[in-house]
Amino acid sequence: MTPPCRPARGVGIVTIGQSPRPDVVPGIAALLPAGTTVIERGALDDLGGADLASLTPAPGDGLLVSRLRDGTEVALAESRLLPRVQSAVDHVTGRGAAVVAVLCTGPLPGLSCPRPLLQPGALVRSLVSAAAGRGRIGVVVPAPGQAQLAAAEWSGMAGPVLVQAASPYGPPAALRRAAAALAAWRPDLVVLDCIGFDAPMRQAVAETVGVPVILPRTVLAGALAALL
Repeated sequence: MTPPCRPARGVGIVTIGQSPRPDVVPGIAALLPAGTTVIERGALDDLGGADLASLTPAPGDGLLVSRLRDGTEVALAESRLLPRVQSAVDHVTGRGAAVVAVLCTGPLPGLSCPRPLLQPGALVRSLVSAAAGRGRIGVVVPAPGQAQLAAAEWSGMAGPVLVQAASPYGPPAALRRAAAALAAWRPDLVVLDCIGFDAPMRQAVAETVGVPVILPRTVLAGALAALL
């Protein structure tokens, strides 16, 4: 007897920039069960001009990096962005999302949701903690201003940590330089610590460094699929 088909379920995908995210969401959706409905919303969807400028980080602010609808990279102050991320989570939940994913590997503390809420940073850190042992971890973050905090956050995950900066939204040469620096340091594992990094970037880094490279969007897609 053929088992009944499970009904299609909605997945809410929240970007800290602007939606849609054609550079991220189709790849995630392809790894989800057939029939899954994707509901997108961006924390900055209704903003432009002066409103965006008000979110520019000042010295001492937590720094996050994302993408606008036109592909432009944008730097954001975490504390001032959080209420807008929460509004986006509420929006996709209100539209019927059974599970919600936030496209950011930063911690984004204090978010609430009546449905399962997946934050890829926590997922990736759990994976690294399980897989790395006391090995050396190479980390690539989008902006130099994130390097010091990233080093502190990752230092408790395994052994020594080396952080390099290269934006997934910037010139490819920056990522090649970061990969070369990591290769010279000889890590046991590399994390591309931004949801904007894609599979070709992962492949390029893996070929240069010669060790496993973790891509957060793939980890996130696997966790979403497990809940559907």
